[in-house]
Amino acid sequence: MATQIESLGSEFDRKSALKAFDDSKSGVKGLVEAGVTKIPPIFLHPLHNATASVKSTTGETSPEPPVIPTVDLQGIDGDPDLRHQVIGQVRDACRRCGFFQVINHRIPSLLLDKIIQGVKDFHEQETEVRKGFYTRDFANKTVTYNCNFDFYQSPAANWRDTISCVTAPRPPNPQELPPACGEIMVDYSNQVMGLARKLFELVSAALGLDPNYLNNIGCSEGLMLLGHYYPACPEPDLTMGTSSHTDSSFLTVLLQDQIGGLQVFCDDKWVDVKPTTNALVINIGDMLQLISNDEFKSSQHRVLAKSIGPRVSVACFFRQQLHPENSRVYGPIKELISDGNPPVFRETTVKEFVDHYYAKGLNGISAVEQFRV
Repeated sequence: MATQIESLGSEFDRKSALKAFDDSKSGVKGLVEAGVTKIPPIFLHPLHNATASVKSTTGETSPEPPVIPTVDLQGIDGDPDLRHQVIGQVRDACRRCGFFQVINHRIPSLLLDKIIQGVKDFHEQETEVRKGFYTRDFANKTVTYNCNFDFYQSPAANWRDTISCVTAPRPPNPQELPPACGEIMVDYSNQVMGLARKLFELVSAALGLDPNYLNNIGCSEGLMLLGHYYPACPEPDLTMGTSSHTDSSFLTVLLQDQIGGLQVFCDDKWVDVKPTTNALVINIGDMLQLISNDEFKSSQHRVLAKSIGPRVSVACFFRQQLHPENSRVYGPIKELISDGNPPVFRETTVKEFVDHYYAKGLNGISAVEQFRV
């Protein structure tokens, strides 16, 4: 693979290639529609080790890979003992690798199916219809569609297109939403907002705080929904669906279809997060790692490119967005700080944090490291 990339030589003008692809406004889906059998050089990832599903950094294969835990929310509102048990499960998962799945979350399975289908329908519209939403103006546009938010910053592009929409705290103007999926995006966001408040209650309690603590400081107020579309790739071993990264959110709620490909780096291994029918994947984001003072982990995760597809997923990121009025300052929670556990991060605003996250792109380095004291 490295040889293939090196063979491009100095004649390959990456900047011009990126601009030409971006100017087409047709995304990775456009390449598939054109019938490509070789991926363009801008998508080549030289050393991503994509075939290592469960390999450690030393190259040793684990006979029993770690399993991402599944947390059952059934009955926790009426049974204090069961709720206490679930809080313990959440605490263990957040400390270990920051990932778990939830079932019996009360979001109807029909709605889960509809949002996956809605995202798929958007990306499979005629190219000219999709182009009308193509933009990189993340600060001013409610709805954006493009290939890779960090297209010009990352060392290699990922085999993925995305439609995104800020749905809270200010609901989007219905006239700005895409007809193919706008209504279901709003309906699904409303359901996920309710679930997130319950999840933040469990995470608050898992930190030893009042259950309302994280909700009261605004962690569940802002929501950005991303509908990812990963077309089947003709050379999946040469690229990535999404390269290794952490999320900038407080919390992320992810719905994935049944194709698979999501992996988290846990216990020094890349571990598959296997699709479970009607389950939602929950993971800790950088902002929660920061305010928990490293108690809970925002782990590296990635998505492998596949020869089958399309793979569709819907990620809901809970944090405030890039608005100048977002001046609220976040730092390690005072109740978690002591002489024996001093703050390891400095205070920051969400805007400062997200500006840094967007500027660096998905380069495999957690954004939270920039804010360590």
